[in-house]
Amino acid sequence: MAKRVLIVDDAAFMRMMLRDILVRGGYEIVGEAENGQRAVELFRELKPELVTMDITMPEMDGITALKEIRAQDPEAIVIMCSAMGQQGLVIDAIQAGAKDFIVKPFQPERVLEAIKKAVG
Repeated sequence: MAKRVLIVDDAAFMRMMLRDILVRGGYEIVGEAENGQRAVELFRELKPELVTMDITMPEMDGITALKEIRAQDPEAIVIMCSAMGQQGLVIDAIQAGAKDFIVKPFQPERVLEAIKKAVG
């Protein structure tokens, strides 16, 4: 059975790119959120097996959302997405419980490899 994924990014184009890569990789997209606040709500509602989370977003950033999701479910698998040059934030995210991170612009092989590794 396909793993259920929640995609979180404030840019619709990035969500579309990720959705494309994941669907082709055999994953089921159960929801999409445009900010951290919505991500936390959808995580609670949809109970995805994996979340891809952008770091920089309006209303609630990805690291804050990651912490809230991990507070709800310490076993939550979250992979952070970052643009080049956000290494400091990536380290914060890993310390907050992110399983891995993928860099934009997305490379399909790297995305699928990170997800496969994170979900076992």
